[in-house]
Amino acid sequence: MTLAMTWDEWARHDGTALADLVRQGQVSPAELAAQAAAGIAKVNPAVNGVVEVFEDVVADPLKDGLNPDGAFAGVPYLMKDLGPTLKGRLQEMGSLLMRGNRAAADSYLTGRIRKAGLNIMGRTTTPEFGCCSSAENPAVYITRNPWNTDYTTNGSSAGSCAMVAAGVLPLSHATDGGGSIRIPAGVNGILGLKPSRGVLSIAPGASDITGYVSTQGCVSRSVRDTAAFIDNCRGGAPGEFMPYWTTPEPYTDLIKRDPGKLRVALSHEWGDYRATPQRVEELARIGRFLEGLGHHVEWAVPNVDFRAAFAAQTFCYISNFAQTVQNYIAPLGYDRPPADLVEPINIRIWEAGLNATYTDRAKMIAAFNTTSRAFGAFFEEWDIVLTPITALPTPLIGTKEYLTISDNPDVYDWFGNLWRNFAYTPLANLCGIPGLSMPLGQQDNGLPLGIHAMAKQAGDGLLLQLAAQIERAIGGQWNGGRLPGIHVTAN
Repeated sequence: MTLAMTWDEWARHDGTALADLVRQGQVSPAELAAQAAAGIAKVNPAVNGVVEVFEDVVADPLKDGLNPDGAFAGVPYLMKDLGPTLKGRLQEMGSLLMRGNRAAADSYLTGRIRKAGLNIMGRTTTPEFGCCSSAENPAVYITRNPWNTDYTTNGSSAGSCAMVAAGVLPLSHATDGGGSIRIPAGVNGILGLKPSRGVLSIAPGASDITGYVSTQGCVSRSVRDTAAFIDNCRGGAPGEFMPYWTTPEPYTDLIKRDPGKLRVALSHEWGDYRATPQRVEELARIGRFLEGLGHHVEWAVPNVDFRAAFAAQTFCYISNFAQTVQNYIAPLGYDRPPADLVEPINIRIWEAGLNATYTDRAKMIAAFNTTSRAFGAFFEEWDIVLTPITALPTPLIGTKEYLTISDNPDVYDWFGNLWRNFAYTPLANLCGIPGLSMPLGQQDNGLPLGIHAMAKQAGDGLLLQLAAQIERAIGGQWNGGRLPGIHVTAN
């Protein structure tokens, strides 16, 4: 098959640039889809990040309602196999239980993505129901990090991050209930924005009232692609419970200007959790870099009751996921999750959370409130807080303690172990504030280390504006210009 461009040319173009080529008549959406499909065929055997390619949409990008006049003009896009549904397409959520599950209708966000001109041409891997740090169950699939296939991608947006990092396509769908956009973006060396609550809709199956912590988003290789995705996909569906944030100007315009002098807090000592010394030094190095850009940088810690916040977050996951599992097993006629079809930790979550009381949930919501107010007060003094994306090194493939195939009998202990590594992302979900992982650091194992920035509610534009300033300052060379070993440009 003759491709529209060389792999080096392909990897140099972000989604915005590819869309410009389409509008100039130099390439067609079908040619872009064919090239992305060839990229999947090239790298997927090594990383296993794509579950299915929609061959009919590769052949005819307009088949499912793509708007060719949208901002992305037919740029290829992959959907995480969780969250927004695609009418008539499989959505199996990384679970043996859900094999063969087909969606009856498109989600609201699916329609927004297609209207934006993105060609949804396949689905990517995720851990079962998105409930752990790695798409890694040998009975389903194992997704590997393209920088070093001995390591996990983390998760839960595992396959999307692996594919974008490996140069297969410029941006892809991701979801985030506690770091599932930002953490895998951070260890795969790409950009991952978790938007504020009230930016991207999770209608009609859920809302920001019922979902509490889960948000939609994308991962990408350029700030302008993420900005364009938010600009074109944001907004509430009819019947939303809360107002959706608006912005005075599109983010694609805002990011062309540097922010003013920002008050930036460097932070990693969050209650019981500490980052490794190497991560602290990488954070300090980026702090010095930001000082060179004219920003005010100091070490500071939000005045938060971290133990209470993480206890509430843990209870939220257990009670939410228990209902999720129940909603999937009941229509199939099961009284309890079958042990041969549902992973052990997800069964324990179901057992622990199914009968949670309203009193329990009210205590959780009270802790959410006090935590959100504490972060709100912090962002009255600081514009940005920076942390490492994780506290500990990225696990090797087969590290079961973080997986839902773990044999840990205590589900609360299992979550507590997660927080020791993934300490810095979940509270943004609890508070509904935006978080962005930027590929600026490196771990001592050679993998990328995302630097995680958070801002106040609706501060998404400020995060993107800072990231764009950084991107210009480094000449667009995220990861210091390094590429992963598994990449479309590699022989």
